[in-house]
Amino acid sequence: MQTTEITGSTVPRRQLGRYMRDLRGRARMTVRAAAQELEWSEGKIWRIETGQSSMRSHDAELMCRVYGADLEIMGALKALARETRSSGWWHSYGDIIPEFLDLYIGLEEVASSFCWYETHLVPGLLQTEAYARALIENANPGVEADEIERLVSIRTGRGSLLTRPTARPDFRAVVGETALRSPYGGAAVMVQQLEHLSRMSEHDHVQVRVMPFAAELHSGVHSGPFIAMRFPVNASGRESEPPTIYVESFTGALYLDRPAEVERYDEAWQDIWEKALDGTASVDLIETVRRELET
Repeated sequence: MQTTEITGSTVPRRQLGRYMRDLRGRARMTVRAAAQELEWSEGKIWRIETGQSSMRSHDAELMCRVYGADLEIMGALKALARETRSSGWWHSYGDIIPEFLDLYIGLEEVASSFCWYETHLVPGLLQTEAYARALIENANPGVEADEIERLVSIRTGRGSLLTRPTARPDFRAVVGETALRSPYGGAAVMVQQLEHLSRMSEHDHVQVRVMPFAAELHSGVHSGPFIAMRFPVNASGRESEPPTIYVESFTGALYLDRPAEVERYDEAWQDIWEKALDGTASVDLIETVRRELET
């Protein structure tokens, strides 16, 4: 069994959960039967299989024995279980990161490509510190200044993956014109943000397009903002994680990875990408809005 190099605990948790669910299925055991055999709660097995719980290697061995896994698979899953207890850089902010975002950041760190659609905001990985601070302050009224700064550090820390020396992901984004013309934080902050968008668009691995007000009807009207992530291929030729669609709401998030769901969003993305302005026209519009704000 191949394992892949991963960062943080969220990705190996999901991988281990899928392997354990598959082993249980091959053993023709229900969750209830497995729980009775292991003398665990059904909830514990459900949390493991859905990637919401780290595991001790001893527990992974117990599950493998109950499911009849061979020694080679058992050894690989015990090693993967140890990885579920490691931490990524963002875990030092665990007291202020909601659980749904902790999982997202873990996936974001190892994604090989992004297709990101936003209507009213600049995508998080392209936000400047000042722009991010304005959004975070507005979303967290009454929160102490030092905690706001920690939240800003998380946002800017995430953005560094686009400029890291190696394994930079392919990043494509479509941003609504509304996002460009909404001077969150004030005109000076927005000018700086638009300059940053233009600079990032110069990188070969970053493409930013704008969906103008005058665009014809497109799939983004129905889908709303979303992020489609894909992941590196391992030695066996499979993606280390299934393609995942992330859709965030006011109080939580959805992670969609069933093939039919991914296909639907892929079709929506293609329509959004084709109906947005091309790269050159998008940068021209960004620069036009920036000059307007400077006057």
